[in-house]
Amino acid sequence: MEGKKTAVGGFLSYFYGNFIVLLLGFVQTPLVTRLMTTDEYGRTGMFETAVSIIYIFAILGLDQAYIRYYYVKGIKRERLLRCCLGLSGAVVLLLVVLYFLSAGRVNLWLFGKDGTDIRLLVVSYTVISVLERYFFLDVRLQQNGKLYSNVNIAQKVLNIVLIALAWSVLGNDFRVVLYAMTLSWGMTTAFLIIRYFILRRGAAGTAEAENSGTAQGDFSSGELLKYGMPFIPVLLMEWLMASCDRVAIRRYSDFDALGVYTAAMKIMVLLITFKNTFVAFWSPVAMERYESGKEAESKAFFRQAFDMTRFLCALTAIGLILCRDLIVLLLGEDYRRAARLIPFLTLMPVFAILFEITCQGIKFVKKNVWLNLASAVAIIINISGNALLVPRFGGMGAAVATGLSYLVYFWIGTLLSEHFYPVGYDYLRTLLMGAVVILYASAAVLTERKGMTAAAGIPAILLICLLEKKSLLMAAAYVREKLCKLMKKG
Repeated sequence: MEGKKTAVGGFLSYFYGNFIVLLLGFVQTPLVTRLMTTDEYGRTGMFETAVSIIYIFAILGLDQAYIRYYYVKGIKRERLLRCCLGLSGAVVLLLVVLYFLSAGRVNLWLFGKDGTDIRLLVVSYTVISVLERYFFLDVRLQQNGKLYSNVNIAQKVLNIVLIALAWSVLGNDFRVVLYAMTLSWGMTTAFLIIRYFILRRGAAGTAEAENSGTAQGDFSSGELLKYGMPFIPVLLMEWLMASCDRVAIRRYSDFDALGVYTAAMKIMVLLITFKNTFVAFWSPVAMERYESGKEAESKAFFRQAFDMTRFLCALTAIGLILCRDLIVLLLGEDYRRAARLIPFLTLMPVFAILFEITCQGIKFVKKNVWLNLASAVAIIINISGNALLVPRFGGMGAAVATGLSYLVYFWIGTLLSEHFYPVGYDYLRTLLMGAVVILYASAAVLTERKGMTAAAGIPAILLICLLEKKSLLMAAAYVREKLCKLMKKG
């Protein structure tokens, strides 16, 4: 029982910061959409798409190797980080050179504009994102949820302040968001780097430093690359799944439609925040559980975490669809069309979160190459769906193709993971939950009557609570216990 409390409490230490970030997001997104036209905002979506692809090749999957080896007995963590970061740094340098050689043509296609500051922003943001990945990952692997949350809050506050400052200078220009993103990430990453070296200096000569480097903890650069490289095609396919919708809209439509679609994706911040929080918490916890060697206890823990997460994801998705018209009011009149895109977009973070739990088995047994199969099938469906639907339905077609491709991604990846590391997840209940969410999303898209959509949302929530009765009771018991403790302290 104590383990369950610790797991829930640990997750909440990560979630409180991201919940505040979520609230700040409801300030940031309307601020940007009211300051910028839809076509300029569409260009910011292409910026995120561009730097993401550079980042994938720069990181080489070594962040996953860092997670996998961090808890190995006797590992020398400082050397592990130095090795991963050194390899990524060499690749970043090569990619920067290649980018500058073709930056003019690339930037004109992506943004319809070019300039020295745009090039510098692309390079700076990419370098910062690589550094941030490793040093923020170190905080996660220490399972320091409070620091993780506080840094996220600081980054979001800085971002909002810098957006206002940049807009006062540049006006309606997509570079406003680029400057704010780059500078806010740069400041928080600098803090994490300084903190890391201060702590390492203080830890010199400790038991960890003395006992590390044993035979069991030995590793080589080649070993890390062998583990991490299979993640590159996985990440590429995930990038395609997350980006080919925007690329398709850019190809078959215009920046105006892309801006509306980007705004709809920003509204998904509620589920994406939950996803990022859960991944930050779950990856190190799952790996540490697996390395403990207590297989029966670990699998029971994984099943319970999956059941609870499935319940919370389904409730959040239905709630977001139910309230989407109210949320869109914050964006401004030009972005009202985003409301129709939200229902099917909710499938993306829901099944991505669930996949993060079930796919761990593949990572445990180091069969990462099999993740490529799940990604390949999903991306074929994604590209085909976008090619067929976007020319006819625009952003709506992209939303449907993206949501359904993530559903396929989850099921194939889960079946493969279960083959290599059987856990015994409740697939029937998962299938029923997915059916409820998909049917409600379809109803919300097909009907123009908001009252009818709202009326259908209530029985959908009740049905989810009935299906997930065990998780509902467990969550209620945890909340009741915490409230009792607060009342006693008061």
